[in-house]
Amino acid sequence: MQAFSSEKDSGPAFAFGQEVVKMRFDMKQIIVALLLSLTIIVPATLGAEGITAGEALTLNRAIALALKNQPSISAGVATVRASEARIGQARSNYYPQLTASGDYTRSSAVNGGNWSGVNGPRDYYSSSVSLSQNLYDFGRTSSQVAIQNLNTQSARSDLQNTTDQVVFDAKQAYFNCLEAERAKIVAQEAVVQFQKRLEQARGFFEVGTKPKFDVTKAEVDLSNARLSVIKADNNVNLARVTLNNAMGLPDAPSYTLQDTLSYVEYGLPFEQAVKKAESQRADLQSLRFRESASRESVSLAKKDYLPTLSGKAGYTFAGSGFPLDDGWNYGLGLNIPLFSGFLTKYQVAEAQSNVDVLRSNELALRQDVFLQVQRGYIVLREAAESIQTTELTVRQAKENLDLADGRYAVGIASPVEITDAVVAYADAQLAYSRSLYAYKIAQAAIERAIGERP
Repeated sequence: MQAFSSEKDSGPAFAFGQEVVKMRFDMKQIIVALLLSLTIIVPATLGAEGITAGEALTLNRAIALALKNQPSISAGVATVRASEARIGQARSNYYPQLTASGDYTRSSAVNGGNWSGVNGPRDYYSSSVSLSQNLYDFGRTSSQVAIQNLNTQSARSDLQNTTDQVVFDAKQAYFNCLEAERAKIVAQEAVVQFQKRLEQARGFFEVGTKPKFDVTKAEVDLSNARLSVIKADNNVNLARVTLNNAMGLPDAPSYTLQDTLSYVEYGLPFEQAVKKAESQRADLQSLRFRESASRESVSLAKKDYLPTLSGKAGYTFAGSGFPLDDGWNYGLGLNIPLFSGFLTKYQVAEAQSNVDVLRSNELALRQDVFLQVQRGYIVLREAAESIQTTELTVRQAKENLDLADGRYAVGIASPVEITDAVVAYADAQLAYSRSLYAYKIAQAAIERAIGERP
């Protein structure tokens, strides 16, 4: 179904009748578009939605809040409405133009003389009602309506592109917050481990089986671990601030997050992803609509070589005294452009150049989208391999820590061995969390690149 009509004008009654049918057709399209974008437009116009204190926030809930509260979406909705209003402005030339005017003039002759035999000032009154109708303009009006329809479709695609970016930002902030919280848990576990080592070292020192060095080393390790907890807690706070901003709720109360940092294989093949990007990517669709509008603008510019035919009628009251003289007037007007200093020629050239610019921009964007999809799959594959490796590393590091713990408990292992084992286990856990985060972000980036919506 096309978003515009390319019918040519062929007379006042025919044009007016066609416009009524066209309005009904466009109204159906507008209703369908509004229904399809209801989840975006309605929430954006009803005001912000907040979070209750202590709420358990899911990823889908965070995305829904971002869609309802982000000002960029509200701005996009307003832009679409402004573009829809320009369609009505373009259509106005289909309808009759009715105007009314009135005038009063008081005139006096210079140096007290008379004016056309009348001594003293003279009053003059006039009023009129005028009606004009575009009869035939060789499709100028229909081209203008088509251009504005295409521009509106482009604005709707821009709104969808903004929505896709808001969704991606919310996903990225959500996963980043989960990674920060996991890092904090790892740091807290390290504190527990080093606290246990300190108690053991003190016990061994008190009975004389270990030197003071072991106690001092355990105290230093515990202090460093506590410092790591402070840094991890600060990272969580920063991640929460970023997530709040992504949801459009900078002053959101405290809440908990549902941990979804788990490995679930993304099964969409690369070739299908590229095809989806070609058909679904909103900014690509926007450029295509704009390119179609520019091609229609070339056609519109060429029509300035052609004449226009209009009809007019009026009723006038005029005179120097009452009752005023009245009369009808009506006629046809034919405007034929003969020479405009090559204005139309250069307007056509400009419009054609704009088409070439947009065509090149579309090609550049298609290449960039292909690159984004490629990069996403490369990062996704790397993250998947890292998950398998780091998962094994976590198990090995835990076994090594348990062995070192047992060796130290019986007085065999050194404090350095214990420290290395605890640090290695913490690093392995952090690497595993980073791999899960990288996989989730890569998947979100692919979905953003191909225009996939939740």
